[in-house]
Amino acid sequence: MRREDPLANPAPLIDRVYSYVAYRIGDGPDAEDVTSDVFERAIRYRNSYDPARGGALPWLLGIARRCIDDLGHRLGPTFDQQEHDRPAPGDIASDAVRRLSLSAAIRRLDDRSRDLLALRFGADLATKQIAEVVGLKPNAVDVALHRTLAQLRSELDRDDEPGALTIAPAVMRRTSHKGG
Repeated sequence: MRREDPLANPAPLIDRVYSYVAYRIGDGPDAEDVTSDVFERAIRYRNSYDPARGGALPWLLGIARRCIDDLGHRLGPTFDQQEHDRPAPGDIASDAVRRLSLSAAIRRLDDRSRDLLALRFGADLATKQIAEVVGLKPNAVDVALHRTLAQLRSELDRDDEPGALTIAPAVMRRTSHKGG
């Protein structure tokens, strides 16, 4: 019986892993290094992959989580909008304030909450996929994400800075259609 190769189609996996890592530690050379380390470890331990325990992406994200922990990066995620969510040129200042407020509020969350947000919004995983990665039931993930977003809203409401009263509309749109 031939084993399934988790790295048979690496391009989309690289993008998703990089997005998760960049959400956790910031975009740039460090995220590229960690992503590279993830795939080096995946190649080295490819024989340990068991498709019965989950898909290739959750397996790789588990490796990424360990790589981030190994580096000691506990900096909290950065929020970067998709291209279609970019502000109009005249709205750059208010967008910058809103993004800084959101980033600061996310950094005030605990590690587990930041990790859930990174899996959901950084890696763009559905509830079932997050459950595979973190070892919880999908319902528990939904509850944890709901509580995390409520806590994030509360953190933003406490900020006195303009533009910090609501979570970015792009974040709210993404949560409303990504069930499981």
